[in-house]
Amino acid sequence: MDVNAAVAAAAAIAGVLTGVIAVLAFRWSERDLKRPTRTSLHTDPVLPPGVDTVLSVLRSSAVVLDEGDAVVKASSAAYALGLVRGGRLSVEPMLQMARDTRRDGEIRQVELDLPRRGTGRGEALAVSARVAPLGSRLVLLLVEDLTEARRIEAVRRDFVANVSHELKTPVGALSLLSEAVMDAADDPEAVERFAGRMQIEATRLTNLVQELIDLSRVQNDDPLEDAEPVRVDELVAEAVDRCRHAAGTKQITMAVGGTADLRIWGNRGQLAAALGNLVENAVNYSPARTRVGIAARRITAPGGDHIEIAVTDQGIGISEKDKERVFERFYRVDPARSRATGGTGLGLAIVKHVAASHGGEVTVWSSEGQGSTFTLRLPEAGESRDRGQQPPGPGDETGFEAPTHSRTTPESAAYETLSAPEVLP
Repeated sequence: MDVNAAVAAAAAIAGVLTGVIAVLAFRWSERDLKRPTRTSLHTDPVLPPGVDTVLSVLRSSAVVLDEGDAVVKASSAAYALGLVRGGRLSVEPMLQMARDTRRDGEIRQVELDLPRRGTGRGEALAVSARVAPLGSRLVLLLVEDLTEARRIEAVRRDFVANVSHELKTPVGALSLLSEAVMDAADDPEAVERFAGRMQIEATRLTNLVQELIDLSRVQNDDPLEDAEPVRVDELVAEAVDRCRHAAGTKQITMAVGGTADLRIWGNRGQLAAALGNLVENAVNYSPARTRVGIAARRITAPGGDHIEIAVTDQGIGISEKDKERVFERFYRVDPARSRATGGTGLGLAIVKHVAASHGGEVTVWSSEGQGSTFTLRLPEAGESRDRGQQPPGPGDETGFEAPTHSRTTPESAAYETLSAPEVLP
């Protein structure tokens, strides 16, 4: 009996131990399931539904950060701006904003000037950064590039300031001269002298207003709406006729060659204004008893043939630092000479806009004291291309070779076109 009791007690104890072991094993397995694995520790946080799609269509640079400031999602624009490097946000002020927003949940916005990547000139990149919470763990950073907007605003301010100054000068002169005429009413010679000055200032004011209108028109109008084949020789003849009186006064010879049977596709009025400005500048900035050459030729270019029209003078030339700015509005290489010639500083800006709107370009070669060559390159009219016409060569009836905008030898660039035999007095 005692033996049976002992066996029963041992069996009961074994059963209890088995049950305890089973419970412990079950709980241990549950704890293992809940414990994060090495793989789960490196799993990126999941973005809320639809956020990935929205970020992919935003124009702003987008960066999503987790609670450890690691980048969960970044757009290609964010990498291009240099905001993200090595999987981390590289701009410290933006990183601090993200931390503050994660702490208190408030939306923050700031404008910053960042160093531009890939340039050694210290140019700043103007951006606007906005940080907002995205769920309970993530932070969203949106960065907008304001560099171009600031540049346009600066150009607009400069334009308004320059226009105000340029208009004030002749208007003030007219006011003073009118007072002088009134005071000299009894002196016919003085009245005549002051009246002549008033005519000069009135002409300068008229030219300025007209060029402002022309610049506004070429910027706002689409020249290809009224495009047509335009003969180059007619454009050149019109430009020469426009400057004939000024050239005759300074005894400047106008030489033309290579313009026969060439046509440009575009707006005739705008093309005539652009070429006329180039020829007028060449005459105004050339010394007396020199020559101004106008040459044209067909060149082969990707997408179709182009026509190059080069205007060469023997004037004062342009320095290297001024070459990059001659096409800016109101910029003058020689302000004193511009005032003497009545220049407004808008002529080359108009040329640049006309060339760009016609799918072409304008370039300049120049050397101080040796002259300048402005080359206008524009698409050729299809009608002329279909006829397969060839430009005159060195041995034809004109013996005139047009210069290119890529001349590197000063003598060949500045003087080659000035030996044309076809001379327009």
